Amino acid sequence: MMMGRRAAYLVLLLSLSISGCMVGPDYRKPPIALPQTFKEGAQWQRAAANPQGALDSQWWLDYHDPTLNDLMLRAARANQSIVAAEAAYRLAQAQVASSRAGLWPTVTAGLSGSRGVGRSGGTASTTSTSSGSVEQSVSATLGASWEPDLWGLVRRGIESSQASAQASDALLAGVRLSIGGSVAGNYFGIRQLDMDIRLLEQQQRINQQLLDMIQTEYTQGTASNDQLLLAQDELTRVVAALQTSQRSREQFEHALAVLLGVAPAQFSLAPLDSFAFNPPATPLSLPSGLLQRRPDVVAAERSVAAANAKIGVAEAAFYPNLDLTAQAGYTGSALGGLFSLPKRIWSVGPALAETLFDGGARSAAVKAAEASYDEEVANYRGTVLGALQNVEDNLSALNHLQTQAQAYQQIYQRNQQLFGSQQAQQKAGTVSLQGVLTQQLILLQTEQSLRDTQGQLAQGSVALIQSLGGGWQGERLTGK
Repeated sequence: MMMGRRAAYLVLLLSLSISGCMVGPDYRKPPIALPQTFKEGAQWQRAAANPQGALDSQWWLDYHDPTLNDLMLRAARANQSIVAAEAAYRLAQAQVASSRAGLWPTVTAGLSGSRGVGRSGGTASTTSTSSGSVEQSVSATLGASWEPDLWGLVRRGIESSQASAQASDALLAGVRLSIGGSVAGNYFGIRQLDMDIRLLEQQQRINQQLLDMIQTEYTQGTASNDQLLLAQDELTRVVAALQTSQRSREQFEHALAVLLGVAPAQFSLAPLDSFAFNPPATPLSLPSGLLQRRPDVVAAERSVAAANAKIGVAEAAFYPNLDLTAQAGYTGSALGGLFSLPKRIWSVGPALAETLFDGGARSAAVKAAEASYDEEVANYRGTVLGALQNVEDNLSALNHLQTQAQAYQQIYQRNQQLFGSQQAQQKAGTVSLQGVLTQQLILLQTEQSLRDTQGQLAQGSVALIQSLGGGWQGERLTGK
């Protein structure tokens, strides 16, 4: 009957611990005033947030490039920054499990025995020797201790560690998004340089032809020294530009290797003579919920929630702690018959502790927690403002790059017509080969400007996707 009553009391205390009051403020997401539209052209639409969007998004598929798809998958498996972020997330999950353990009692068990020589008189458990008596004892115990979470100290700690784990999860998503963006940016940079190198090599051959012609004319006295110097200068300029492009391509390839988790010597990407950049079209309107799935925004907001819970942890220190301990077991002189009723021992008792004076340490801890919360709120709002700036910058860049690409496309088409006209006139004998080669140089330079702008446009679209937390397509936005 007595044991049944004690068990009922323990169940009651456990219920109070789990459902009792929690000191400290309950969390409310800090309000932020968001604009109705983007400044740089895209309409801002209200939409439900989707924090999982960045995790679920496979935005690179919208570029329809099998090589890029393969590179993204390789980076996701082997990039060391992603591996480190995944380990940090597992650590955060373990800390949540550790915090949860504080809700439950700690149970211990022990078995001990001893044998030694004593000077006391013999008993039933002793044997005589020339120097004294041999005494032995054996004990088995089972103990339990528990501190009921009456004021929410443990639960606020769990709340804080859960929010921190969610922030770590968001940071992991951010690392994946950042690494994916770097892979795509470097890949498009390499393809842009592939075309630069091809066009510069063609320009080098044509400049060499023109230099040879002018060298012959100079020898014959029909070209001036100034013309010769200018032709030499044009060839040297192209050679220097070619070296710059080749060096940049090699460095992009080295960076891409490291992103894939391998040494640069173990990776190479075969050059392509032609490549069609096919970035996804930027929508005319962007849902406001996109920003709510940006990993850095999610992480910053979860850090606010963790800091809010720590205020409760600090305030709980002002309340008394109740410790419940119980121990039961058996003790005797021999293992045989140890678990008989006469040899049973037990103890149970509560302990209530309260700090009467600490020199203001607890008050300082509460103020520190409140200051930390205010800091995290400011960081969160600053992160959202930075995200808005990031989106505006990338929208602005894309707007201007699109106009620039259209202009270069028109110039390139006109120069194609001019080059065709020069070739026709050469066949008719009214234009020299030198004039045709000069026009071909202009055509190649114009094409280079066009391809460079198209490459920058593809890289700019990647940057916009990153700034929006992983794309804008409807299926991935709604999580369907």
